[in-house]
Amino acid sequence: MPAPEPPADLLLVASGRHERLWEVLGAHPRPSGGTGFAVWAPHAEAVSVVGDWNGWTAGVDRLRLEPGAGVFLGEVPSAELGHRYKYAVTGATGETSLRADPVAQAQEAGDGRASVVWASTHGWGDAAWMARRATVDPVADRLSAYEVHLGSWRRRADGGLLGYRDLAPRLADHVERLGFTHVELLPVAEHPYDPSWGYQVTGYFAPTSRFGNPDDFRFLVDHLHQRGIGVIVDWVPAHFPRDGWALARFDGTPLYEHTDPQRAEHPDWGTLEFDLTKPAVRGFLVANALYWLGELHVDGLRVDAVASMLYLDYSRGPGEWSPNERGGNEDLDAVSFLQELNAAVHRHVPGALTVAEESTAWDGVTREVERGGLGFTNKWNLGWMHDTLGYWSTPPPERPARHAGLTFGLAYAFAEHFVLPLSHDEVVHLKRPLLGKMPGATDAERFDHLRALYAWMWAHPGKQLLFMGAELAEEREWSQDRELAWERLDEPLPAGVHHLLAELNRAQAEHPALHRGDGTPAGFEWLEVDSADTCTLAFLRRDPGPAGDVVCVANLSDDAVAGHRVGVPAAGPWRLLLSSAEERFGGPLGPDSRRTWEAEPVPCGGQDRSIVIDLPARSVSYLVAGSR
Repeated sequence: MPAPEPPADLLLVASGRHERLWEVLGAHPRPSGGTGFAVWAPHAEAVSVVGDWNGWTAGVDRLRLEPGAGVFLGEVPSAELGHRYKYAVTGATGETSLRADPVAQAQEAGDGRASVVWASTHGWGDAAWMARRATVDPVADRLSAYEVHLGSWRRRADGGLLGYRDLAPRLADHVERLGFTHVELLPVAEHPYDPSWGYQVTGYFAPTSRFGNPDDFRFLVDHLHQRGIGVIVDWVPAHFPRDGWALARFDGTPLYEHTDPQRAEHPDWGTLEFDLTKPAVRGFLVANALYWLGELHVDGLRVDAVASMLYLDYSRGPGEWSPNERGGNEDLDAVSFLQELNAAVHRHVPGALTVAEESTAWDGVTREVERGGLGFTNKWNLGWMHDTLGYWSTPPPERPARHAGLTFGLAYAFAEHFVLPLSHDEVVHLKRPLLGKMPGATDAERFDHLRALYAWMWAHPGKQLLFMGAELAEEREWSQDRELAWERLDEPLPAGVHHLLAELNRAQAEHPALHRGDGTPAGFEWLEVDSADTCTLAFLRRDPGPAGDVVCVANLSDDAVAGHRVGVPAAGPWRLLLSSAEERFGGPLGPDSRRTWEAEPVPCGGQDRSIVIDLPARSVSYLVAGSR
């Protein structure tokens, strides 16, 4: 007599097509008492549940195997809400190891690494936000993200960590004052090693217990939403750590990782790579993405290390990799997985963002899957970051030779839907904080350059991302072991930087030309591009709406320029919207300086009209039509 067919839900688990995996796997407390457990371990000989209720004794609460699905499951009457537990997994060799639940929605605080039987009781209050989220246009809408590592943003007076609930109003107040649209959190899935900053995940479905329980995390997201602030989280599908209590050789075999030694280990981090040839592994990751976006109301995923997934020879030398079936270096399994991921996200969670940290020139990262692309909504523009910081860190007398660093990016600015990142990666490992990269003989000059950098970035096509501390003009490299230097806001020059960023975000919100045309060449036009020797540049951000166009003018030399002619697209008066050199931000341009100019019928920069203005040294200015 043939074995009975496994339940349909479990067949979907094995085939990688259960997109709500957390509903069938993991621990599920029953209303009448007890808890149901289910875990995918197809090569295990036996699995039992150990925990607080049975003295952590293996073999007492055994789970039964559904052979066609590779899932062990069963009811444990004594396991209750809040109990800690692990699976005692016996492999084919007879060796038993204690394992955290891959689909646990909570994990204990501290070093025990046990999973926790959990059920959310959070009542969401962000219905209005969630309704608006479904209408987001990731190309035209504003995205100005404040990147945050929760453990080192703010701390208690004794140096201890603040919890999610304590962080929520403080973070919302700060982000609201600065005018950012989103916070982007470094990974907040459970991870054992603080210096990994969360990038070595062991609990993919569990918000880290460092800051509270899963409902405390929901409170943080909910509070930010009710304050009008979106939440993006870093998400890590490229690799996972080797910890013997987590995913590595979970059922006694390489289950989540590759069996091929050329593809099993990530050469840069000593971690293991997910085997994306296995449908169940792909399904685990897709379901995890949908969990964060759906159950936890997160608005976007910044997908880490995409380039390392796309290339078989990433950080591997000759003889350390094998070509794909077409003879190329592309990882075709990773390509199809990323397409599957993005298709599922956009199908189930309208308006959700998926942002690729992809450092190469891979074609079509943000092109729709139906058109052969990977399907991300946005991509980090790491070329822009490298070239721009290279230019800004160069002393002005040497900048003419690096002029192309500012102009080349516009040759490809509309090939993808880009985010311009000045991220955590740029202010650690002896790279110096952003202020430390700025040239100058005095603090005033260095701060001039820093303010000009931010004003250039906010005017440039693309969305903005800035790592915490940049708004304080931090002088120290970032460390995960201490909070930001908030006392900097008591000093005039850092306070001016803080004020400038708030005004840049306000200008961007009030003038759609600074964001609505990010995805199209029609939204940008050079007005002055070839003046390398004088370090002056000008461009136009176009928008047909009532707020009109914005002209951006930069003088990135150490010398003020008098009587500089700039093309403008319309007759009538033009006024200064803001300048990084204004006195209110810490620059020399006082409130009595000239702020309006009348357009003259003199062609310049491809325009029929122009104005003549004085450009402060080390400055970027925005001009708009009208006299008010």
